[in-house]
Amino acid sequence: MAEQQTWNAARLIPTSGINGAEEQERRATSALLAVMSAVREFARSVLGPLGAPAGNVETFIEVPFDLSDGRRIFPDGLIRVKRGSKEWTALVEVKTGSNELATEQLEQYLDVARDHGYDYLITISNELPATAGSHPTVVDRRKLRKVRLHHYSWTEILSHAVLQRQFRGVADPDQSWILGELIRYLEHPKSGALEFDDMGSSWVSVREAVTSGTLRANDKTAAEVSLRFDALLRFACLRLGRQLGTEVIPVLSRAESENPSMRTNALASRLVTEGVLSGDLRIPNAVSPLRVTADLRASKVTCSFDIDAPREGRALTRVNWLLRQLKSAPDSTRVEAFAARSRVATAELLRDLRDAPAKLVSDPTKELKSFTVARSFPMGAKRGSGRGGFIDSVLNAVETTYEEIGQVLKPWSAAPPRLRAQDEVEVDTSVAPALVSTALSSVDESDEK
Repeated sequence: MAEQQTWNAARLIPTSGINGAEEQERRATSALLAVMSAVREFARSVLGPLGAPAGNVETFIEVPFDLSDGRRIFPDGLIRVKRGSKEWTALVEVKTGSNELATEQLEQYLDVARDHGYDYLITISNELPATAGSHPTVVDRRKLRKVRLHHYSWTEILSHAVLQRQFRGVADPDQSWILGELIRYLEHPKSGALEFDDMGSSWVSVREAVTSGTLRANDKTAAEVSLRFDALLRFACLRLGRQLGTEVIPVLSRAESENPSMRTNALASRLVTEGVLSGDLRIPNAVSPLRVTADLRASKVTCSFDIDAPREGRALTRVNWLLRQLKSAPDSTRVEAFAARSRVATAELLRDLRDAPAKLVSDPTKELKSFTVARSFPMGAKRGSGRGGFIDSVLNAVETTYEEIGQVLKPWSAAPPRLRAQDEVEVDTSVAPALVSTALSSVDESDEK
């Protein structure tokens, strides 16, 4: 049996034999669409948000279409979903590795979809737009009047597959195994379904300009790095969501969602003036969004959660309430306390507060309103992923902070009122027994007050 340790297990979707980008794209497209037609739950999770009905899924690859000028084009795939008399159809264009979507090609496919009455053009690549719902490729908006355009990154596709198989479930065991084979394939380096691994060509120059104080407001590279940072936050959401089995999303205002350039301009402006990139991630049922701040001048990444203080008890009692929740947190955790009618917060490290909680109370007469609990990590300088890279330092900060702090913090809730027993009523024994009433009255005070 020892020889089996060196044997390669047979796979439904093998990565061996992939030669070049064309073969890589063809195999990824065929594998994905075949699994979508076989595993209904997975297809529903990907296509349902686009308006596809919960019906029978048919998939095809390299479907030929003739253009008006006599040319023939071959979109990578076609998906058709039927339920009763309703039919929903989408063309699919796929890129793997570092290949990017092309405007001219997408516009041709949009024309074909319009002429045939199709509903969507779905694009899949490793490009990760800075905001959800936006597309990495600019196309003529007039071509979107009758056909909708939607983009999935390979990271999103992988997240859908993992969430469906590991957390939501697949009813049929064989279909669950098939979906697992797709996950195994997409996670293999040869599949071309890469993760976010590059902060862009402007990263090093912007980082050096921030450090030297020479980055200017009209420098376009600041906006480029800001866009890549927001894309990194989206990737961090997808990665953390896969581990938690839930949807983690970046926090954006309604105005920022409708106009992504507003968010990019604000982020770039702060990068120029303060040397900081920052954003919030919303995790279901967490006490607050997780704030991620990369300080390029201090070369550190800080992640934090805000939590409201209890609404009753002395200031020191409220501090001890928080410290009990942080009993397993690292000593280097920073805790800030915010008092009512005060603009200055009191901050201490957890190792000092464990011995002297009163250090966090600067003025016992003021009511503590909230706390911020933060962890700081060294910031990687390199533009790529891996050891010493900025990307990995941010991802590590996000996941470690949530594990050590975010998943243990719980909001305060008042204790429910307690019924008083008859023997809690104080009776004045100096009064004649005949004049004493031992009946419980609503004006009697309990021992707790």
